[in-house]
Amino acid sequence: MNKAASTRLHILNSAFDMVYQNGFQATSIDKIIEKTQVTKGAFYYHFKNKDEMGIAIIREIIKPTLQKGLFAPLENSHDPVVDIYGSIERKILQDTDYQIENGCPTNNLVQEMSAINLKFHKALRNILDSWISTIEKALENGKLHNNIRTDLDSKEIAQFIVSGYEGMKGVGKIYGKDLYKAYLSQLKIYLDTLK
Repeated sequence: MNKAASTRLHILNSAFDMVYQNGFQATSIDKIIEKTQVTKGAFYYHFKNKDEMGIAIIREIIKPTLQKGLFAPLENSHDPVVDIYGSIERKILQDTDYQIENGCPTNNLVQEMSAINLKFHKALRNILDSWISTIEKALENGKLHNNIRTDLDSKEIAQFIVSGYEGMKGVGKIYGKDLYKAYLSQLKIYLDTLK
């Protein structure tokens, strides 16, 4: 990785940490520059404004993290009940990238930015659409392998699972890991009804 790419990645990673801790609107370019120790010129060389940097965080940090932890385990799934539960369980109980009290970075940005910034709305919707589509495909594949009931609407189930996860991560900021465990317990019961 060359110096320019390394500097850009350093800015993005530091800005992500600050946005995750404090919110996008509360994270100023000046604070990012102070934390990263780059010049204003270096910041503006890589990003024309703060919004462009925020979209880069969504596309280059948040989405690949979710792709690895939640989407990839479902690709080519023959038993989506097991694979959906397993990917979510690992993400919420074993993931050390995020703190419970800060919730889900995607959910946080949806709540803070999607209603006021169309570019954020579209980038965040892309993540959620990708996850819903991945679950839907896994469920359809499960139907082909007789592991999911064929009378079910896979897209609606996928939307329900994603909505439940994001809601749990939001409310989990207050109730903590006990809520995560309760969610997993009920998710398991729900998923078993899909067989």
